Amino acid sequence: MSELFNCSLSEQMLQGFRAARAALGRGELAVLPTDTVYGVAADAFNSAAVQKLIAAKGRTRQSPPPVLVSSVQTVHALAADVPAQVLQLAEQFWPGPLTVVTLAQPSLTWDLGDTFGTVALRMPKHDFTLQLLAETGPLAVSSANLHGAKPGLTAAESREQLGDSVAVYLETGRVAGDGTASTIIDVTALNKQQESADQPALPVIKILRSGAITAQQLADALPQVLIER
Repeated sequence: MSELFNCSLSEQMLQGFRAARAALGRGELAVLPTDTVYGVAADAFNSAAVQKLIAAKGRTRQSPPPVLVSSVQTVHALAADVPAQVLQLAEQFWPGPLTVVTLAQPSLTWDLGDTFGTVALRMPKHDFTLQLLAETGPLAVSSANLHGAKPGLTAAESREQLGDSVAVYLETGRVAGDGTASTIIDVTALNKQQESADQPALPVIKILRSGAITAQQLADALPQVLIER
């Protein structure tokens, strides 16, 4: 049976924190709050746990989950040759609703699905979850809902969909926003540009999913970069 902890109550917050940390350490799943929607999380370095996450949502390996981190510094451990423009975006929009798809460190021993050598990284703007991430390390996290259904805006809503496939639900109340997902951008062209002597006139970032961060905000942050939709 899954457990739900109301972490807005001080007497349950520590219990829930410890229960989630223990469950994740055992290779089980936990639902936690972010700044956009509730997410279902697994240890990013436990391939069996990641597969549980994918199966719980009813998805396939062709839809690998993003990885949430607790700091910008962690990006250097997970991504290969981080371009300066990515660090500029992280400085402006992290923590926040921006997911960055970049080349993964080839030495990492993980299996997030069919990523083709990339990893999607995000630092959520949620103090409780950032504290948990600081203790657990990077977590593979996808929206806490069944494939095709609306994401949960509370842990209770997510529990109605995911049930006992998740060991621990951490409730902190309704998410602050309207449930708009993070914007996902592909910055792998910047990596390839660094490796190539034949550089285009402008480096390119591609928007894979429109979300809370607009194309105009990205363009304002990086005026020397072409933003493709």
